[in-house]
Amino acid sequence: MRVVVFGATGMVGQGVLRECLLAPDVESVLAVGRTPTGVSHEKLRDIVHKDLLDLSPIAGDLAGQDACFFCLGVSSTGMSEADYRRITYDVTMAAARVLAADNPDLTFVYVSGAGTGGRAMWAQVKGETEAALLDLFPKAVMFRPGFIQAKYGATSRTRLYRILYRVIGPVAPLIRRLFPNQVTTTELIGLAMLNAARHGAPKRILDPKDINSLA
Repeated sequence: MRVVVFGATGMVGQGVLRECLLAPDVESVLAVGRTPTGVSHEKLRDIVHKDLLDLSPIAGDLAGQDACFFCLGVSSTGMSEADYRRITYDVTMAAARVLAADNPDLTFVYVSGAGTGGRAMWAQVKGETEAALLDLFPKAVMFRPGFIQAKYGATSRTRLYRILYRVIGPVAPLIRRLFPNQVTTTELIGLAMLNAARHGAPKRILDPKDINSLA
């Protein structure tokens, strides 16, 4: 299986990348982002591409993939709707359209979030992004995690989240035991994505309980 990962330097992306590199049936991993992953592995190839709204220069590199794990995202805090939409919807769909043109049968797994489709600005934009992806790819699967426990050194690039996880980290296992249907981990997200690509998912939109079960 050939996999492309967008957002492999973020907390979720780090966990997903780790599981891809560990999986025996993953032949190659292409990591695309604005910065390099800093990971060295025989399966991994980094592509640093600054303009993620225009992937035409690397379209050839994106050809022949079996699955895309799209983990790129930002917090909407302090952002205008236009700026948030550009990163959340426009960047995602720019990648999706290039990949679909080469392989419409590709499995596209998108990390959205619990609450997507709600009234908040971010939830509306995420919902529109999900709908567009589900329409474009017959094998698209939306992941809507709630609280995510970072595993194996995965860290957020957002300072506020790093502080939050530093505070909550010691009690994260307890939170997971108390609320197993609302909590997942970076490891389980990666494993679930791989299984979605291998065998498909039981439904097209997965909540934390579904993600954990698929892993």
